[in-house]
Amino acid sequence: MSSTAPEAPVEPTSLKIALAQLNPVVGDLAGNGQKLLDARAEAAARGADLIVFPELFLTGYPPEDLVLKPAFQMAAREHVEALAARLGPGPAVLVGTVWPERGSVYNAMVLLDGGSVAAVRFKVDLPNYGEFDEKRVFSPGDLASPVSVRGVRIGVPICEDIWKDEVAECLAECGAEILVVPNGSPFDWKKPDLRMNVAVARVTETGLPLAYVNQIGGQDELVFDGASFVLNADHSLAVQLPAWEEHVAITEWQKTDAGWVCARDEGALHRLPEGDAAAYQACVLGLRDYVEKNKFPGVVLGLSGGVDSALVAAMAVDALGPARVHAIMMPYRFTSSQSIADAIACADALGIHLDTVPIEPVVDAFSNALSGLFANRPHDITEENIQSRARGVIVMAISNKFGAMVLTTGNKSEMSVGYATLYGDMNGGFNPVKDLYKLEIYRLSRWRNTAVPEGALGPSGEVVPEHVITRPPSAELRENQTDQDSLPPYEVLDDILVCLVEQEMRVADVIARGHDPETVRKVERLLYAAEYKRRQAAPGVKISSRSFGRDRRYPITNRFRE
Repeated sequence: MSSTAPEAPVEPTSLKIALAQLNPVVGDLAGNGQKLLDARAEAAARGADLIVFPELFLTGYPPEDLVLKPAFQMAAREHVEALAARLGPGPAVLVGTVWPERGSVYNAMVLLDGGSVAAVRFKVDLPNYGEFDEKRVFSPGDLASPVSVRGVRIGVPICEDIWKDEVAECLAECGAEILVVPNGSPFDWKKPDLRMNVAVARVTETGLPLAYVNQIGGQDELVFDGASFVLNADHSLAVQLPAWEEHVAITEWQKTDAGWVCARDEGALHRLPEGDAAAYQACVLGLRDYVEKNKFPGVVLGLSGGVDSALVAAMAVDALGPARVHAIMMPYRFTSSQSIADAIACADALGIHLDTVPIEPVVDAFSNALSGLFANRPHDITEENIQSRARGVIVMAISNKFGAMVLTTGNKSEMSVGYATLYGDMNGGFNPVKDLYKLEIYRLSRWRNTAVPEGALGPSGEVVPEHVITRPPSAELRENQTDQDSLPPYEVLDDILVCLVEQEMRVADVIARGHDPETVRKVERLLYAAEYKRRQAAPGVKISSRSFGRDRRYPITNRFRE
């Protein structure tokens, strides 16, 4: 009697991986789960073997202290298990979620296949800098082996895990054939190049191809640009998904003698916006998602005739469309006829409704009420701030009556030195230009006048009137006022602020760049003194590596000076 040895399993020679670059909503487990099902159905129809979603996609990213809530932890796990049971034949699913296990809570990727949770992998390297504080809410995972999908060993380092070499090298040593990296990587000016450099370093060290899957969308101050990609082991770019939009891409892989190779798809090599174009897109997407995800019907803003409010109005129209943007001109005796004309020109160019509400009766009412208390005292900044606060009351009243959210329009230069009025022009629910210096406001205004970003709902052509860009900036709170009555020229101020805020340079080193010593010390003094204002400012889109609030957290009570 003879017997035959069992046949060896057939080694796979091809694989289709879908990359799901999507926009989740934090806490919306059911809505994010439905997005997953819809994307999987699309991927199944296109023959995918595996579909990969971004980091913490099911819960939304970043969930912050929601992670500490036991009810949220259990709801996330229950949703994962319910989704697994619902999945019929089709591609395996690799999705990010909060995962409680044995008294700890992890940032996890779960593999759903065959009607169950087939594998779970935990994030090892928890970031704890800048906008990240994952060590507060998650436990770190241990180094782990790859997961198996259709006979292919897939390494799953999660976001920060590839910013150092240990996790990727461990996966390679454990037999990984492809690295699939789910991410929740927020945008800033320098981030796209940094990501690519990190990915190239891991490919070089491991000799493995790498698929990078990032989410898109706004979440409070953070904005995610997507821009997912695939690098082959020879460092060639096989796939580049677009930035700033949802996209499900099918990547096709073949097994060769040298390992797995992703087919280069010329149609999937999208060109990414850079510089000012990318920053503008970030501001628009951050604003759109803040309004939409919080279910505001629209926005209202004061349109002063200045460049900051004009640019914010353009961003709002691009994000929401002109019908959902309401502009208010609030003139006073110091408001020039040119400012009124410029505000009208801007509203006309954008196609938005502009109402005029003079503030003189309101200011007079405040002044009369305070006249006895202020008797025998000269007019000063107090009376100027009453004007700003009168405007703040008016826009907030309009918001209360009609439901639109107030946009505030102060730039980073002003917020750095406190050139803004608490409970006045700082009133608002969101500020899309909060992380843009004044010179960047000018640059983005000029850029928008010559280009319409992809997906924008606003018109082409000049939307920020040229005169608004070229006239000297002024708060117009007293006769013939300009910003430079109180501040250095913005070319000087912004350079000093970049040195002090973005680079944390010593005052002596800033002076050594050629700046006047007294000016530098004045700016430093104002920067420290304005911290209490910034703590009360509206949230706004983060596009730099040193945004106020998320990245730069200074004490309000602080006597240190250089």
